[in-house]
Amino acid sequence: MSTPFKSFIAAAFLLLSATNCQKDFLDRKPPGEQVFEEFFKTAEQAEQATNAVYEQFRNFDCIALPYIACTDVLSDDADKGSTANDAPLMSDLDNFTLDATNPFVAPVYKGYYRAIARANIAIENIPNIEMDAALRDRLIGECKFLRAYSYYLLVQWFGDLPLITRTLQGEEYYAQTRRPREEVYAQIEADLIDALAGLKEKNEYASADLGRVTKGSARGLLAKLYMIKKEWAKAETQCMDIINSTQYSLLPKYADNFLPIGENGTESVFELQAVALQTQQAAGPGSSPFNMVQGVRGVPNLGWGFNRPSDNLVTSYENGDPRREATVIYVGEILPDGLTQVQDNIEIINERFNQKAWVPSHPGLQDNGPGNIRVIRYSDILLLAAEAKNELDKSSEALPLLNQVRKRARGTNGFILPDVTVTDKTQLREKIYKERRIELAMEQQRWFDLLRWGRAGDVMKAVGKTNFTTGKHELLPIPQTEIDLTSGRITQNPFY
Repeated sequence: MSTPFKSFIAAAFLLLSATNCQKDFLDRKPPGEQVFEEFFKTAEQAEQATNAVYEQFRNFDCIALPYIACTDVLSDDADKGSTANDAPLMSDLDNFTLDATNPFVAPVYKGYYRAIARANIAIENIPNIEMDAALRDRLIGECKFLRAYSYYLLVQWFGDLPLITRTLQGEEYYAQTRRPREEVYAQIEADLIDALAGLKEKNEYASADLGRVTKGSARGLLAKLYMIKKEWAKAETQCMDIINSTQYSLLPKYADNFLPIGENGTESVFELQAVALQTQQAAGPGSSPFNMVQGVRGVPNLGWGFNRPSDNLVTSYENGDPRREATVIYVGEILPDGLTQVQDNIEIINERFNQKAWVPSHPGLQDNGPGNIRVIRYSDILLLAAEAKNELDKSSEALPLLNQVRKRARGTNGFILPDVTVTDKTQLREKIYKERRIELAMEQQRWFDLLRWGRAGDVMKAVGKTNFTTGKHELLPIPQTEIDLTSGRITQNPFY
């Protein structure tokens, strides 16, 4: 675990306070604490401000139950999980019966806008510090990537958005309106292109900075943006830049990606950092609740048991595909620590758990989660490149990329996962779509793929989610609190 990420929280109070709209924060100096005017004077403070942006992504709103509900649970990859009477309103997302007051929608809206606010403060103020120019540009690039990533998620969830790229003052908070999603896309693209100029390649970072945003991270998110926009050639370029950079490769064993041995490894293009420091409290300053909310509920008591891999996902694997075992924890299974067996929980029907969120024993309680959150893996990039090339009628170039992913998955077993050989564009497209689901299952990717493919409605209805309404449920509702706070200036999505 890289040293800076163990101390993210040190700068978080300042940045959080600065975005809370509390006027008296600037009017008095708390004993022993810095006020805003005394900050952004040194290179160390520039780095602290950047770290505070990263820190927000470990917040409960951003990567715990709300995030899981608005990604995997919406899709055909997962059901709500846990017991029937635990967080029952999450079932409204699972079943598409939610409204604008759903308690799992507002947190992601709030959480990622808070990340944007922190990024805006850093982007505005770091340029004014006398410091090494390369470090300054790199930190600004990291913040621009993190702002772009926040908007990338928000625009897929909510569509048109308030587009905020500076620190707001006073009544400006309540005067925001939604801008067309094309403007949001343009801002994401601009931020990522700007970020590329200042960021480093992965191997150029010192070991203490491993896990920070890289050029590959920015290219990967740009590729994902271009895939949404169906700008295939641009997506292909970004993916091939990553592939040809020689910075990344597939790990020999698929399952290692989700174990401590795989954190920040050769397959990691971008992952959110976490660490379980020794603490007298339940959660330490570097931890996240991501592992806890999806952990085994019962014996062993590792977590809350949400995000159950669905029946449809479990049956979608090809015979013998070892990725299913690396993705799903079953009753009776020995966990990756080799010591612990999962016992039946009579309170949960057909319990299963997300093995990709499993972590071994660690200091503190369940919410002192130490597991990094994998956001972009190299296999994701290979499959995006294959998809883009196929859409550009380059099936002969797409096949080796697809088969590279399948080859790694089958390992030394030559009887499973044979190479794909079809070159028909339509047939190969279906093969790539299927491979993306299996390779990236339970990694919070599936819902966004279904949206950009235009298949969300058909797939949801096919798995029994018949409440899905085309033209409505492709987007989440704008939280009613946001509409009320702006006296209706922020409008609601259709049919909510």
